[in-house]
Amino acid sequence: MVANLRKYLLLFLVGSVVSLNGCNNDLFGLFGSNDLNVRWRAHNTFKFLTPEERNIPGAGWGDEYSFIVLSDTHIEDGNTFGLDKLKNVIDSNSDVKFVAINGDITQNGKRKDIKAFMETARSWGVPCYPVAGNHDIYFGNWPEWEALIGSTCYRVNGGSATLLIMDSANAYFGAKQLDWLENELKKAKGRVFVFTHANLFVDSPVTLQQFTDVRERARVTSLLKGRCDAMFTGHVHERIVREAGGVQYITTEDFRSQDVYCHVRVTQKGIRWEFKKL
Repeated sequence: MVANLRKYLLLFLVGSVVSLNGCNNDLFGLFGSNDLNVRWRAHNTFKFLTPEERNIPGAGWGDEYSFIVLSDTHIEDGNTFGLDKLKNVIDSNSDVKFVAINGDITQNGKRKDIKAFMETARSWGVPCYPVAGNHDIYFGNWPEWEALIGSTCYRVNGGSATLLIMDSANAYFGAKQLDWLENELKKAKGRVFVFTHANLFVDSPVTLQQFTDVRERARVTSLLKGRCDAMFTGHVHERIVREAGGVQYITTEDFRSQDVYCHVRVTQKGIRWEFKKL
């Protein structure tokens, strides 16, 4: 019995280190992060996104289009680590309608780095939908995100699709946000895609499950079943693809060290995706 406890404790500690290293964490910054409820009060308030980017005019994206998903860019000291080169991909694929970045856009939430992201994203010529990650709210820097970007939880109406961006920077969603998700799913039009930072599934026993409440994970998968095409996440710096309840759960590697992005193509028959290296 004692031997088993020691084994599980060792596994837990190893998993913690692997998980922390995977997300390039700064423990001092972690203790300086803020509470989800504080950010929730700013949901659906926008600075970076325009009304036209949140409500695509006319027929929207149509039945066939593509979009790009990446995560964990960890912009630091103004260095975007080649993120600007994504413009070449977009320019050579006219069907790309938007880009989503699933959190940890910056290394520690500094204003300089948020502005570097904004400047780069504006050069792409298509909307970019940012997701907040734990690094983006480190060192008490949520006010910087709020002032420059705004909400960490919002809906995008794409005509033929609905995007739901959720805040899991503290490794949980909270009751208010899950109630919001349930209500949004009821009125969502077309295909539904969800974007958030923390991953719901893992590929290895030494990669810790990132959600602190397994009941939340169960509620999320239950809500999305039959109502959502795919949920995209990041955080663990690993590629993980799972299917549950007919929903694709896709976790992308970190862009900062891998230069990898996911190109998702939507057709009338369904969706398919391909991981590519920039």
